[in-house]
Amino acid sequence: MKPDIIYQDNEILVVNKAAGIFVHKAPGHESESLADALVELCPQMKAVGSVERPGVVHRLDEETSGVMVFAKTDAAYYALREQFERHDTIKKTYLGIVHGVINPRKGTIREPIKGKSAVTHWEVLQKAGSVSMVEFRIETGRMHQIRLHAKALGHPIVGDKLYGDKRKDGYLRPRPARQLLHAVELTFNHPKTGRSVTFAAPPPGDML
Repeated sequence: MKPDIIYQDNEILVVNKAAGIFVHKAPGHESESLADALVELCPQMKAVGSVERPGVVHRLDEETSGVMVFAKTDAAYYALREQFERHDTIKKTYLGIVHGVINPRKGTIREPIKGKSAVTHWEVLQKAGSVSMVEFRIETGRMHQIRLHAKALGHPIVGDKLYGDKRKDGYLRPRPARQLLHAVELTFNHPKTGRSVTFAAPPPGDML
């Protein structure tokens, strides 16, 4: 595996994660992970955070692609973890392909997930046949938040095997091989300088 590195310095490493790759190893998923590949490139990351999840401060689902930041030092790890837990300096923007067209074309959904508050803003960017490309901005980072909120809106993410619409997926050509969700932009305060930085990655070909 050759990671697509967007940026790196002494404290952080930003990558464009490909779909179909696990961020770190877990029970039942022992194949090479993105974290493993990054440790090969930056051995100093091996003990950052934890041995099981070296440098990992946040995660994306296996089938979700897009921008992620990893920590190269313990100081950067704890500074970034604090930001992701507070959410006030973190801005996460995703692009998703959904079935149909959400109406209204712009809005906010506040639907708790497992009893915890979850807030997602959406805006329909483009319609193509029976699907639409939607921008999602999340204020919180609950597990599967966008996928669950898209389902709650009645317009699930195309190719989502857990929360999607298999019947509608079956009508599409080519048929989606994965959930069409991409972390297009990530903003946070750099753990060393404290300045707000933004990194972006264009959506992959299967979404376009």
